[in-house]
Amino acid sequence: MDPSFADLPSSLIETIVSHLVLKDNIRASAACKSWYEAARTVRVVDKHPWLMCFPKRGNLFELRDPLQWKLYTLDLPELAESTVCYSKDGWLLMRKDTSKEVFFFNPFSRDLISLPKCELAFSQIAFSCPPTSDNCVLLAIKFIPADKLVTVSTCHPGATEWITQDFPTFIKPFYMLSNLVYRRDRFYCFNAEGILYNFEPFHRTWNYICADKLRCPYIHKMHYVLNEIAVALVEKKGELFVMFTCSNQKPMVYKLFSLEWKEMTRTTLDGLTIFVSFYNSELRINLPWMRNNVYFSRFGYNRKHCVSYSFDESRYNPRKEWDKWVELCPPQSLWIDTPKNFF
Repeated sequence: MDPSFADLPSSLIETIVSHLVLKDNIRASAACKSWYEAARTVRVVDKHPWLMCFPKRGNLFELRDPLQWKLYTLDLPELAESTVCYSKDGWLLMRKDTSKEVFFFNPFSRDLISLPKCELAFSQIAFSCPPTSDNCVLLAIKFIPADKLVTVSTCHPGATEWITQDFPTFIKPFYMLSNLVYRRDRFYCFNAEGILYNFEPFHRTWNYICADKLRCPYIHKMHYVLNEIAVALVEKKGELFVMFTCSNQKPMVYKLFSLEWKEMTRTTLDGLTIFVSFYNSELRINLPWMRNNVYFSRFGYNRKHCVSYSFDESRYNPRKEWDKWVELCPPQSLWIDTPKNFF
């Protein structure tokens, strides 16, 4: 008979305030005790990346917010005839399709930083930190299974050439390689055979005895073919996570504790959100309404949401029989950090 906003169900209040930016969230939390509890619960402390989609033709790029699914477009003629290789901290590492030229590009500031030509036909490439930093270093690697060698090339902004060196691998041929990530003072990569590799660029040392072996849990299922299985390596605040996916199976997430990999369950994920693409992987630790989820870089049926997997609900959204890794993470899209208040 005498309704009050304070009497609304807590789940409904959380739904309302989840659509507010941080400043308005704080204001709403001052209304009363129930609104304070709801606003504090859904307050976004971490910042989620956006999905950047590359056009099949032309220069008009799409940016989509995976939380509210807002759409923005950027006209980027600077990226004509270029292919993305990696993304980190809002920067893109690009390669010219018609040459061996590689360069950094920031799609928000339009800054472009040229690099020497990379002669190595690399299989993976990454950089440690933004190219505006004095500590930025790039790493490109190519495995040569027949010779049991890995070729490593490094460079940094302002250099005149790449430094290339071969290292013996002493293992079986390499396949299903994860993305590269930078952790503390070295780069890491992982493969489905369960081997974690690292390269320390300052002393130029290559090592693969840095953690216990973690074999992909799907490999023993012989009816799966390799293009159905993928492995992603993720770093957050010095911690390493690895995620295996296989067609429509549940993604398997493991965390490195000292030298031992331990599987993460719904109760031990502790609200982690993983964003995975063909080129890079991101992890966030405090995103209300996105907790305990994996977001892939493919649109759903109606192009209004990303394909995701919920560990709480143990299902994909939308429900579909995903057969191949490329169906979940097409090469035309990646996750990118956006500047604060850019939009």
